[in-house]
Amino acid sequence: MSERLAGWTMGEQAVIFQTCSGCGHVQYFHRAFCAACGDSNPREQRASGKGTVYATSLVCRAATPEARAHVPYNIVLVDCAEGFRMMAHGEDGLAIGDSVIAGFKPFAGKLVPFFAKQK
Repeated sequence: MSERLAGWTMGEQAVIFQTCSGCGHVQYFHRAFCAACGDSNPREQRASGKGTVYATSLVCRAATPEARAHVPYNIVLVDCAEGFRMMAHGEDGLAIGDSVIAGFKPFAGKLVPFFAKQK
């Protein structure tokens, strides 16, 4: 298996996904194998950050004390251009079907993906 690319979960401003060299399956969460066929060598790639809003939800009650300062905040599900869906933070006013682009912002002491409407 090749060396892991650093993504936002490691503090870098990047969304990393995997593609199976055996069957072509695309998966967002890092795994040592393909979730579709079991191939043991999925290839990591950096996502473009482009996508389309699939769902959006305004969070009005903080899940943790650290998040309390950010309430209310928007959480979105985004269908990314590379073929995977991810959950992330998003700007206010996003609607289903909006074209978006990922950036990164601090939230409760961590760097998180933040989607904004693509202009």
